Amino acid sequence: MTGARPPHHRLDGPADAPVVVLGPSLGTSMDLWLPQLPALTRSWRVLRYDLPGHGNEPPPDGHLTVDDLADGITRLLDDLGIDRVAYAGVSLGGAIGTTLALRAPGRVASLILCCTSPRFGEPGPWHERAALVRREGVGPVADTAAGRWFTPSFTGADPCVAMLRATDPEGYAACCDALARFDVTARLGEISAPTLVIAGAQDRPTPPDGHARTLAAGIPDARLTVIDDAGHLANVERPAPVTGAITEHLDRTWKGTAR
Repeated sequence: MTGARPPHHRLDGPADAPVVVLGPSLGTSMDLWLPQLPALTRSWRVLRYDLPGHGNEPPPDGHLTVDDLADGITRLLDDLGIDRVAYAGVSLGGAIGTTLALRAPGRVASLILCCTSPRFGEPGPWHERAALVRREGVGPVADTAAGRWFTPSFTGADPCVAMLRATDPEGYAACCDALARFDVTARLGEISAPTLVIAGAQDRPTPPDGHARTLAAGIPDARLTVIDDAGHLANVERPAPVTGAITEHLDRTWKGTAR
């Protein structure tokens, strides 16, 4: 994803439908979006991709920035002959979508930012996590992932934790370093795509205050939906309200004008 080759990806849904790109979070694969796939593929062509070292994508051959990851999506769209898309992303996938909307505004007709942020805290802890994973593998972060990603009562964390355990350490670490460098807070006003921000009310890594609310306040005319009883991977923990919010936004901003 750092070179000329676009990322590993998959297309589902009607071939002639408007395209929705789905971006995964750090430590997960494109399968993060399986809860939304049945509803979305009824009306949209769904394009999912893997992050470097995640899922079926090889690890990077050098350092990464979120700009690099967004440029990889642009190359993918070029390869597939797709001009304009709607984009939805969770966490790092949301940061990639924000960056894509800034770097290639003509390509993004509608934007959905789920449990993400314009800045993911101070760089130091991200670099420390990257160093830990390079030294000890993904096991230490996988052991604590369920508590970071979900509310204590959620019992369906195992498939997502398995995605993390299967992630290449260098791919995970390089994405941590990319998040450490990411800060588009001052540029949110430049985003022109109609935007929905979705937050998990109990999201620990990116709580609504300071993250989702900052996005919603900074992006012109953005709408904010806070999902009760949901942590960081809200689309997995509360699939029905998240899917409903996504499809309503797409129906309103993209489906009717995509063809």
